[in-house]
Amino acid sequence: MSAIKLIADSGATKAEWCLLKGKKKKILFTQGISPFLMTSEQIGSLLKKELKPKLAKESIKEIYFYGTGCSSEHNIKSVKKALKETFPSATKIKVDHDMMGAAKALCGHDKGVACILGTGSNACFFTGTRISKNSPGLGYVLGDEGSGAYLGRKVIQHFLYNTFDEELKARFMSKYKTDRVEILDNVYRKPLPNRYMASFALFLAENRGHYMVENIIEDSFNDFFFNHLYKFRESWLYPIHFTGGVAYAFRDVLKSMCHAYELQCGRILKNPMQGLIEYHS
Repeated sequence: MSAIKLIADSGATKAEWCLLKGKKKKILFTQGISPFLMTSEQIGSLLKKELKPKLAKESIKEIYFYGTGCSSEHNIKSVKKALKETFPSATKIKVDHDMMGAAKALCGHDKGVACILGTGSNACFFTGTRISKNSPGLGYVLGDEGSGAYLGRKVIQHFLYNTFDEELKARFMSKYKTDRVEILDNVYRKPLPNRYMASFALFLAENRGHYMVENIIEDSFNDFFFNHLYKFRESWLYPIHFTGGVAYAFRDVLKSMCHAYELQCGRILKNPMQGLIEYHS
């Protein structure tokens, strides 16, 4: 009988878990776990309150946790300690960062380029066992090309600069009922401006076909290709895979751009979990 496994893919706001018992799987959700923002004790408390009760009395033997902020030794130890205390039956606990989770989910055991296009963006070259090249994550102020925050910022700019034509301007006002003062307050004074800006990417998804909308999407992805994928020689040698809500929503654009640039487009997943289940099965 195969060992009972627990797989996690966690951001700062939401974590997706999968209990794997042979071919049976159970998907669960909790609040996100970020060792940058939480102590090991706080993580343990969250696990015991939100996750442990949903797992009945399962004797979990292996845990694979992929999460934001889990790249430093200190943060890895913090998460691992909380998991071990919550699930003492586990004899194997592996903690790694979200980019590694995306790479394994997308590439499996093969070589390839893995990209995350969600609220933020990132890319790496995966050898099949490790990440050998990684784009610098500069965050939403200096980078995150092609991300939800990047797309949303362009939508806001088009609105505030009065670049939208009358049709799009009317649609924007009808949906958001906002103004310059409120937007700038959310961007410069309130917490989590990256998520606020990313919320406007939905406007693009809802207005596909309009030339201005298509231009924003293509320009943003072009910036991602140029600043990240073009920096990897391997982009012309191996498949390029994508995961994240933005990648999935605009997967047709990514496929056509890869074709135009003579790059091999691989898998495009909404989130990494399905790929992680396949990898660890």
